[in-house]
Amino acid sequence: MIKDELSILEELLGEDFHTDVSMKRHTTFKTGGNADFFICPQSIETMAQCLKILAGSDYAYYIVGNGSNIIVPDSGIRGVVVSTKGLRGLEVRNNTVTAFAGNLNAEVSRFAMNNSLGGMEFLSGIPGTIGGAVYMNAGAYEHEISHILTSATYVTPKGDIRTISKDEIDYGYRKSIFMQKDVIIVGAEFELFEKDKDEIEAYTADLNQRRRDKQPLSYPSAGSVFKRPVGHYAGKLIEDAGLKGYRIGGAMVSEKHAGFIINYDNATSTDILDLIRYVQDVVFEKFGVKLENEVKILGSR
Repeated sequence: MIKDELSILEELLGEDFHTDVSMKRHTTFKTGGNADFFICPQSIETMAQCLKILAGSDYAYYIVGNGSNIIVPDSGIRGVVVSTKGLRGLEVRNNTVTAFAGNLNAEVSRFAMNNSLGGMEFLSGIPGTIGGAVYMNAGAYEHEISHILTSATYVTPKGDIRTISKDEIDYGYRKSIFMQKDVIIVGAEFELFEKDKDEIEAYTADLNQRRRDKQPLSYPSAGSVFKRPVGHYAGKLIEDAGLKGYRIGGAMVSEKHAGFIINYDNATSTDILDLIRYVQDVVFEKFGVKLENEVKILGSR
């Protein structure tokens, strides 16, 4: 009897193979329906095996890290969600830090600080994983992941493990070549510089205080919902459109930072998506500027 691909995955992964999983627990918006299947490989080699199996199957699959930049529909996910959060590990050699994709950005930033290496302070307040940061060229306070990354490691649908240099990644504002590739980022290497640990700690604390002062961190959100339009700031456009505090259902445009949509009162994903579209329509009508989503709707493959 020929085994179904899901049976093979379950046999391979054991307790890291799950069924009917609520995605509310795996997104920072805390919304969304259930995923049919949810897997969390604990090594790069196992991740490569899983991707090869899934790529050769008829099952749709979706990659998630910390769920900090995604919206899952209320109807859930028909297929397999592949989590990179089991891929963890940090190493330092001279001024180079190597991080697995599942490490949280804050953890990697702290690791660099503890080794008296500067350059990663800006990552401490970005609520995602290193894999997601490399994928989207995450950034804050005039710094981006592309400024410090030297190479990234990924697995292909054939199960091959490959490394690519920064120059080949074709980084731009919130974009990379990975957005056009059907691969999974599993690790990255960063070139940092020696810096006094106390200075790093003070600078990190300052950045995090600025973040607390300006961003609605007490509510579930996905960070900045929209990319920065050329020549404008999304939050300023939304505020000037009079949309601060505007609500649809339990979703609200933050009164603290208009670039954020928050889960204010038991919002559904539909509430959030309807509010995103409304904001886009109003801003375009008033200013002729089309706001482009920075968040990704999972299930839109």
